[in-house]
Amino acid sequence: MRYFSGFRGGVGVALVWLLWLGLTSSAAAQTPGKMPLLRDLVLRTDTSNYALSRNTIAVQGEPNLYFYYRQEDETAEVLAYPIAFDPRNPLRLTRSADFVMVDSMTAVDGHYRVKIRFKELTAARFLKLTFAQNADSAGRLLTRTQAVNLLPVTRTTITFKPTDTELYVGEEKVFEISSNNPKNVRVSSDWTKGQDIDYRLTQENGVLHLHVLPNALGNRVLTLRPQTERPFLIENGRRVSYALAPVRQEFTVKASRLRFLSVDKKEVTLDDAARRRGVEIILDNGRTFDLKHTYRVEDQEEAGGALMAELFTRQYLTNDRVLCWLRVYNTHRQTEGYLYIKENDLPKYITNFNISPKTTVSAVSVRHRGGDWSTNLAVNPGETVDVRLEGESLQRARFHFEDLAVVPSDSSVRSDAAVVYRVQIPVTIDKKRITIFNAGQPTGYNLSVKEFQRPHPLDFVAVNFGEGARTINRLNGPVLYNRVISDVVFSFNSNGIDTENQLYGKQYLTFDIRTQNSKGELIEMRTVDNIVVCPGDNSVRAAFYQDKQCQVGNISLNNLLNSRKTYDLDDWSTIIITVKHNQGQYQEPGFTQKLELVLRRRVKFDIDVSFPGGLLTKYKGEPSYTSFGGISLAMLGQLSFYHPEKINRLRPYKVGAGFVALNAFDLSKTGGNRDLGIVVLGSIYPTRRDAKLTFPLYLGGGYLLSTGRPFFLLGPGIGVRL
Repeated sequence: MRYFSGFRGGVGVALVWLLWLGLTSSAAAQTPGKMPLLRDLVLRTDTSNYALSRNTIAVQGEPNLYFYYRQEDETAEVLAYPIAFDPRNPLRLTRSADFVMVDSMTAVDGHYRVKIRFKELTAARFLKLTFAQNADSAGRLLTRTQAVNLLPVTRTTITFKPTDTELYVGEEKVFEISSNNPKNVRVSSDWTKGQDIDYRLTQENGVLHLHVLPNALGNRVLTLRPQTERPFLIENGRRVSYALAPVRQEFTVKASRLRFLSVDKKEVTLDDAARRRGVEIILDNGRTFDLKHTYRVEDQEEAGGALMAELFTRQYLTNDRVLCWLRVYNTHRQTEGYLYIKENDLPKYITNFNISPKTTVSAVSVRHRGGDWSTNLAVNPGETVDVRLEGESLQRARFHFEDLAVVPSDSSVRSDAAVVYRVQIPVTIDKKRITIFNAGQPTGYNLSVKEFQRPHPLDFVAVNFGEGARTINRLNGPVLYNRVISDVVFSFNSNGIDTENQLYGKQYLTFDIRTQNSKGELIEMRTVDNIVVCPGDNSVRAAFYQDKQCQVGNISLNNLLNSRKTYDLDDWSTIIITVKHNQGQYQEPGFTQKLELVLRRRVKFDIDVSFPGGLLTKYKGEPSYTSFGGISLAMLGQLSFYHPEKINRLRPYKVGAGFVALNAFDLSKTGGNRDLGIVVLGSIYPTRRDAKLTFPLYLGGGYLLSTGRPFFLLGPGIGVRL
């Protein structure tokens, strides 16, 4: 294919395309997996259609389907026309990291249609669409593929119209260049060499900057020859080009009163070696230099300037330059002005270079995601943090974080006073300290690796009071328990703390325990601090959590209670347990869960003494009730019934059996109808709990012991609550 890369016109492109199909077809005759799949391919954008049969151009000997784009994430519709359309064996578009398939590939009228959205077309390289289809060859199922190379092209323009065209020898000046697509203009940090005006292109925040440095006096023309990242078509689409049209601009270059001498080193570090022994530099020959002579370098033309450096001339070189020793004493930046080479306080030449202090780090701070900058250098495994280093001459430093990867970030800051790095802490890191290096030497600052210590929801705590282990945060409100609580046991699911994506670390818990009787009076109160639950073996940091303080096994409430155990509590006693995080161990609010266990009873049995009065009594064999009797005395064993939905609230009725002394307080000489009987009574009591004096109503029957007759009775009574 390389022999046809120089063809011109549509005939040459067509011959390249036909020859490519012919070579592919002949190869496919021998290898079924290489048979071509497509008869044609059309790429539709919002402005034009591009077909493989007519919009193909040879690049490095291979045909490419070119298309114009305007946006980095251009959306296009792909129409694929197969050589043999078979709905039972559809054509597939292989996924790629360079584009996203917006919808699925659909067969329509003998061809296939799919919509795709490209990603960063300017930066993408080796862009192609790969189609695949299953094929059956000699009973074997093969996959046939065909790749179509894509060539994104775009139109890029730049405009350079400076408002100031005066330059000075040796003085760098920066201009802004306008462009419709600055991302597509190739930039470089290297200067051009050997021109009247050297230049370099840079890009910052999407803006192009032209840096110029004049080398010769007079009216000089700067010729800028910019290159693009993505090409454009020339010669009516027959050839691609990366070179934009040259931009020419005339400048007036002026000289100062003193001759400017350029130096081979634009950056000198101020340290002990440069101050005592000096730095070897090569300087332009000043014509009047004396060898083996020391010259003073100051920052002002007048006498009495600050001593910036001393220049000692050693020997002449064959390229009309001078080898010198330079001893520096103060810092200087080129933007602050020129440096003057003096002899006997008289300026002889000017030069300029940076004298930078030795790279020193004076402060380090860390910012966690969503937080503020902090001088606390503790980081957690698995998290990504920003690290800011502050000091002097940091822009030239080569910082390195031990065992950490630096994550590229658009928000990174880099200057002489501060640099910001975004680093990712490996989740499996096994160091306690991460040293920060500069050019392989420790800076004296370290990041300390600290395990995550965040409060986890209390779903890893379970409680068992007789009905099996239940998660504590699912027990909301009082829990009414009908049987005796032999013990309350707390267990911990250590594997429920850390997950693959979320690390929480050790959980520091506090248990507040209170037991109280049915009247709400306190029986006992205990507080258990610093129960430490460590994540289990499923955590990637399990080996680093091991500690003697980690809770092993369950916690029994009876082992903590002193006065009365859970199985010795009376009816309707309450056990109140509050589980909460120890707030002193965390920097964010923890979780609290309250468990309230109530020893509910359905029936209550007790011995009741009451004074029924005005009873209507009916004896067996008598047609009617007797008249109202006097005050009687009843001693009954009674069953009381509790309300099923209320705590310690009795129903208004009771059932009992016992003895009744009829008219027990009748002290007349005749004795009245006094008698003693065995009875079964039902009583109805008022529901008010605060009443001291009550009047229950009795209904029942029994057997008189003296007369041996059964009887029935009905009537009120008097109840006194003490």
